[in-house]
Order: sequence, then C-alpha cells, then structure tokens
Amino acid sequence: MRALIDTCVIIDALQSRKDFSDDAQKIFLSAANNSYLGYISAKSATDIYYLMHHYTHSDKNSRDTLNKLFSLFDVLDTAGIDCRKAVPSQISDFEDAVMVETAIRAEMDCIVTRNTKDFVNSPIPVFSPHEFLNKLLDE
Repeated sequence: MRALIDTCVIIDALQSRKDFSDDAQKIFLSAANNSYLGYISAKSATDIYYLMHHYTHSDKNSRDTLNKLFSLFDVLDTAGIDCRKAVPSQISDFEDAVMVETAIRAEMDCIVTRNTKDFVNSPIPVFSPHEFLNKLLDE
C-alpha cells in the first residue's frame, strides 16, 4: 500500500503531541517495518522544517530530523497541474485539494490525516491514523 501522510501526523509523532502521538508513532514504525510505502509531499517537508525549527530553535536539529524522516518516507513533488486541478475541486480547503491531486497523480492508495472531515469529497480513500493502522492489520 502507498500512503501519503499528512503533515499533522508527522508532527504528532515528532513532537509527541498528547492524544495523537501513539498512533502517529506506530505509523512511523510501520513504515520502518515496510508494512506500507509512506510518502510526504514536498510542501510538507518545508512545513515540517518550519514547525520543528520553531519547536527546537535549532537549524541543525531540524535538518537532522528531516534527514531521518526522508529515510522512512519518500517525498512527492507537487506539480503545477496538481494546483490547477485543485482550483475547481469539491474539497473546500485549497491546500488539501492540492494534496489530493498530488496523491492521485502519484497513484497513492490513500491519504492519512487527522483532519478527515476536510477530505469528505476526496476521490481517493482518506483515513485517520487509527483507521489506517487498523487497515494495515487487516492486510
């Protein structure tokens, strides 16, 4: 299975966010164990750097975190066509619509996010971290 992991899930794991980190960290472990093929978007990489730098106040630590992250997750480029297709999307949040279009073009099987309600009109499956982990167990 090929899954695009949303920024919020990555940050939940990296910052051990209360109520969310357990499932997020299990998603990291599942990627490390090759239970699925994990991806993040290039935009997520820049957002993750920014959020980790704000959290750690260290450029070196933030870059080290990205290097470790890139060993678990491949990075998907967002193309101009993804942005163009997102404009008329049924998904109201433009950033989420771009992520969906990127996932479709890259032939992802699903998106994993805590914000599933924002993806109600997604043409590809969208799972919460808990739902995704259950799906991995079922396979």
